[in-house]
Amino acid sequence: MAVTRSAAKTATRPVARAGVALDTFIWEGTDKRGVRMKGEETSKNANMLRAELRRRGIQPTLVKTKPKPLFGGAGKPITPKDIAVFSRQLATMIKSGVPLVMALEIIGNGNKNVRMKKMVDELRLDIEGGSSIYEAMSKHPVQFDELYRNLVKAGEGAGVLETVLDTIATYKENIETLKGKIKKALFYPAMVIVVAILVSALLLIVVVPQFEQTFASFGAELPAFTQLIIAASKFVLAWWWAILLVVVGGGFAFVFTYRRSPSLQHTVDRLSLKIPVVGQILHNAAIARFARTLAVTFKAGVPLVEALGIVAGATGSKVYEQAVLRMRDDVAVGYQVNMAMKQTALFPHMVVQMTAIGEEAGALDTMLFKVAEFYEEEVNNAVDALSSLLEPMIMVVIGGVVGALVIGMYLPIFKLAATI
Repeated sequence: MAVTRSAAKTATRPVARAGVALDTFIWEGTDKRGVRMKGEETSKNANMLRAELRRRGIQPTLVKTKPKPLFGGAGKPITPKDIAVFSRQLATMIKSGVPLVMALEIIGNGNKNVRMKKMVDELRLDIEGGSSIYEAMSKHPVQFDELYRNLVKAGEGAGVLETVLDTIATYKENIETLKGKIKKALFYPAMVIVVAILVSALLLIVVVPQFEQTFASFGAELPAFTQLIIAASKFVLAWWWAILLVVVGGGFAFVFTYRRSPSLQHTVDRLSLKIPVVGQILHNAAIARFARTLAVTFKAGVPLVEALGIVAGATGSKVYEQAVLRMRDDVAVGYQVNMAMKQTALFPHMVVQMTAIGEEAGALDTMLFKVAEFYEEEVNNAVDALSSLLEPMIMVVIGGVVGALVIGMYLPIFKLAATI
């Protein structure tokens, strides 16, 4: 009697042309012993998959496109964390002696994210077709940015791809941790503003009109502060739709313009760096990103001038990006990195001196790693301190807003009680 079992996939796959879209198929069949088998694979079309199954000695009885779920069929977006995990897995398998194509197949089959699985399968098929891993990744510039691709190209050329991929994985994990810290630092001030606005709107729309009806029966002149609050309440009630339209429309317009205007990005980043406390965190974060990215790139064997050009966009700040590009131009005409860094007037004296020591000792990447670790720790400490400081500030701000509105509403009652 035939026994059903899941088919184990082999490393060999038909070569697909670059850019060909792949579909996922479910198949069933029997092998030469009559054992029933089933599986799930990606292929250009059903006929190609049938031919591949026959080549493996499996007689297909069913090949059909895998139905997509009603919700979430496209899969989750590919995040930097996914790329970091992919890099670590690929580095580990290559170090263990697993061939590149087989490693990509194992990673793709084990990935639950549909988009990630599809991208890894496309990388595998491109490499099977004769492309280098750098060329295959270049077809996915959103997931593999210029920095990633150049590091892979350098590692591939030097025969140390697994080491470079492991370094990239560590780099991406550190950068994502740093980004999380920055978001945490910016989240609290934003929440203070949002909560204060929501509480104020709730009081003006719901509470103040109730008091206004009570005050109308007094027949006396209300205090100026109370009149101001009532006027604000009437304005919000009459024009709430216009306020909402201006806020939402203004937000979309700003985001749209910001993404397309380098000058606006530079202005916003420059002003952000001047914000008390938060600005220093953004400064330290930009320096940490610069130092770690340049260290990783330089260690991978990328020429210094080219590395500076790649690193500029990884600082996370248009102000620092332009400064690093000026450094690149200075280094290209013969300046040392520390001298070019000093001319920007953005980097602290300690960073300049450590860079100078690293250049003299021929250990620039080691010194830059130490700089990155120091400033990442500075960011961690500053964010923790800011969080502790803002928690009571949130209460003070919200309490102040609510208290001012409550006092404004009770002033007429206090005035009436004083005349009795």
